[in-house]
Amino acid sequence: MKLASLKSGRDGRLVVVHKALNSCVSVTEIAPTLQSALDNWSKCEPLLRETYLALEANKISFETFDPSTCASPIPRAFHWVDGSAYVNHVELVRKARNAEIPESFWVDPLVYQGGSDTFLAPQEDILIADEAWGIDFEAEVAVIVDDVPMGISEEEACQHIQLLMLVNDVSLRNLIPGELAKGFGFYQSKPSSAFSPVAVTPDALGEAWSDGKLHLPLRVTLNDKLIGEPNAGVDMTFNFPRLIAHVAKSRALCSETIIGSGTVSNVDRSSGSCCLAEVRMLEIIADGKPKTEFMKFGDCVSIEMFDSKGDSIFGEIEQQVQPYRN
Repeated sequence: MKLASLKSGRDGRLVVVHKALNSCVSVTEIAPTLQSALDNWSKCEPLLRETYLALEANKISFETFDPSTCASPIPRAFHWVDGSAYVNHVELVRKARNAEIPESFWVDPLVYQGGSDTFLAPQEDILIADEAWGIDFEAEVAVIVDDVPMGISEEEACQHIQLLMLVNDVSLRNLIPGELAKGFGFYQSKPSSAFSPVAVTPDALGEAWSDGKLHLPLRVTLNDKLIGEPNAGVDMTFNFPRLIAHVAKSRALCSETIIGSGTVSNVDRSSGSCCLAEVRMLEIIADGKPKTEFMKFGDCVSIEMFDSKGDSIFGEIEQQVQPYRN
């Protein structure tokens, strides 16, 4: 099943989307928003699925699905946690500055809590005040969970994953060192993230969803130039159930909590990268200095994932960087 939120008020208007991403049906009589549906998932999910099957069978009236009218599936959430599940990516960061990663990074996930009050729409401009801040994209996969009790096991955590999305976790690389040096984590260096037009239930992913990972390439282009297409299921040190169990170790998670994978990264360098920082790290390791610049005003990033038949699964995140002006 595929769901989206058309732009309407703060929390969007919930629609069920055809598998081919060409049509949709408003389902406000079932739940006005995706947030509301997730709060009552056991009741709403069967009704939404019934509508989805009717749409697939062409048995109900529909409207054209236009991704440009979409907000992020959840335009604002109660809780957004982003992990760093691809330790290869972290290792490259450290190697570029001749530092080893602590052994604990391979056994204990690293996460941060991000701002979740204003997510960007999948085709919304990224507004930044200064190019000198080091504007970067980070292509990731994310899951949305229902209510998760504190202390849950990895084995139990998987059943709480209700939807998956793609993410552009925008980062301001030149602000990160100063913030982290203070020892209190990210804030100014992490502006609003954007999510794919469509959120998808795990069953709709077929065999690609296995072992708590999404085993498909994540394609990233910058100004129509391919930056990378690493497989999200390869080299993922911590799968989503492990991330959920880690986050819920000392607190319960409410429904609509979003958990990100962190930047997708493969050890096989021929697959490319999902962020410019990693591209620059590899250049430093190879040549002693980076040559790739961070994003400039006017640059456009695209993030998308395709199934084995070449069809888009979540729709495209397509964003242009523009200067912010008061």
